[in-house]
Amino acid sequence: MKKILKVNMRTGAILEEECPGKYEYFGGRSFIANYLLSEMNPASNALGRENRFIISCGLLADTRLTTAGRFSVGGKSPLTGGVKECNVGGDAGKKLARLGYKAVILEDLPEKREPKVLIIRQGDCRLEIIPNLLNKEVSETSRILREKYGKGIGIICIGPAGELGMAAAVVATFNQEGTQLRVAARGGLGAVMGSKGIKAVVVDDAEAVPEKAYDPEALSLASKEVAKILLEDPKTDNRHNYGTAGVMALCNSLGILPTRNFSQGQFEKADSLSGEFLAQVVDQRGGEGKRGLPCIKGCVIQCSNVFADPEGRAVVGSLQYETLALLGSNCGIGSLDEIARLNNLCNQVGVDTIETGAALGVAMESGLLSFGDAKGAEEIIRQIGRGDIFGRVIGNGAVVTGQVLNNYRVPAIHGQAIPAYDPRSLKGIGVTYVTSPMGADHTAGNTLETVKNLPPRGREKQVETSYRLQIRAALLDSLGVCLFIRPAFVKNPELMPRLLNARYGWKLTYPEVQRMGIACLEAEKRFNSLSGRDETHCDVPEFMRFEPLPPHNTVFDITREEMYEVWNSEIEENIF
Repeated sequence: MKKILKVNMRTGAILEEECPGKYEYFGGRSFIANYLLSEMNPASNALGRENRFIISCGLLADTRLTTAGRFSVGGKSPLTGGVKECNVGGDAGKKLARLGYKAVILEDLPEKREPKVLIIRQGDCRLEIIPNLLNKEVSETSRILREKYGKGIGIICIGPAGELGMAAAVVATFNQEGTQLRVAARGGLGAVMGSKGIKAVVVDDAEAVPEKAYDPEALSLASKEVAKILLEDPKTDNRHNYGTAGVMALCNSLGILPTRNFSQGQFEKADSLSGEFLAQVVDQRGGEGKRGLPCIKGCVIQCSNVFADPEGRAVVGSLQYETLALLGSNCGIGSLDEIARLNNLCNQVGVDTIETGAALGVAMESGLLSFGDAKGAEEIIRQIGRGDIFGRVIGNGAVVTGQVLNNYRVPAIHGQAIPAYDPRSLKGIGVTYVTSPMGADHTAGNTLETVKNLPPRGREKQVETSYRLQIRAALLDSLGVCLFIRPAFVKNPELMPRLLNARYGWKLTYPEVQRMGIACLEAEKRFNSLSGRDETHCDVPEFMRFEPLPPHNTVFDITREEMYEVWNSEIEENIF
């Protein structure tokens, strides 16, 4: 992948160029961080002319390695005020990589707002205006584009919330069959894409001439070894059967499940939201409902699902733990069917279920609707899609909602809603939320996996553990693979340089690969510092330091000074 496609949205000029040598070792998240740091003013407005919207393929995106093909979208976040990257599955990333693109970069702002589509084919990239896409929901956008350009295309698009510039807006994509709608959810990057006047990107790789790997045999051998390790790992079986919802019971037992606007850590209806119960319902209903599906072609983990209604008609794909927690327990809603409908509505209008669920929780606590009121929540999400006044409040996230409603119990850090792990009883993830350049984002370094070896409510080694996992996450996001691939690298970290060296002909050692993750974090930190975001004064929400979380009645008691020692942590020889 040696090409970069730049599109100036003011002039309409499209420029394809060779990737500069200084970006050779960057992909996905690391490309976004370093490109933004080098090429734009970090202090610029997130929805202004100087910000960039970047789609970047990971370094292994064009290989047959399991889970490879995930891609990153990024830019300056309207929520956090800093750099933001979101990694997502679907079909478009691998197609873009097969066409030889390391990145697609949207620059400047259009003179006139029209629903434009960027078409990317082998030797043919252009902008087209498609008026009937204006304010269309995400699935309808996909249907129109597939009818016009063919069923085999990859699609990256936004919904009405992105067009309206709402800070909780997502970037959506699909699998090849169109049965699963996947989103790059955090940080409001859908609003950045919308600010550039792009409704959708269509990727057609039908005539692609993929670049050959430096050593195809070595690449194939290493990829097969990764797949073998994953297939033998018990976690893979659990994820395949129950999806990400498989952690529901664990999170509830640990007392970290957000419940009624983060006022409790356990939910009395958690069993009805568990991965086991979800799998049982999907199997019993049959029809269009399915589980054990991949979000990337060739993935051996296959942790996705399509949830169907009692008549067997598909409602949403994929129903995941974060959504079950934020739109479910956090809002006092304990019905899979009700949460699935809310999930689908969020997908269609194009907003993050985490941010929206947190904002709804604040609204419920403020008395605008009652906890458990799924019908009321549905109506508010529809208001987001219509652009109604209160819909715009919720659509701009939990912090804005708290400010408008004068509620200080807002579960957010760096302007971004906290995901489905309360840091008062999982303290390592609190360190990640506060210190990560990504803000409150579980994918930036989730310490849930360490609870067997590290007491989650203790203070010991939480800072060092968070840093190690942050490096790991940055590295995996830069490779373009799923976080769930990590068991293979835990067992054999040397697989990482083997894969990269076989793909590119490099001569990297494992310590040098590990350094790539550290360098990514350092670039992100530098960007955020230049943007004016004062990292050292950030903290968890005040109420989490003073309000004990039932059932363990813990508060978050790691000090800011202790947390920011994360950057002075000793690097272990193996971050995996």
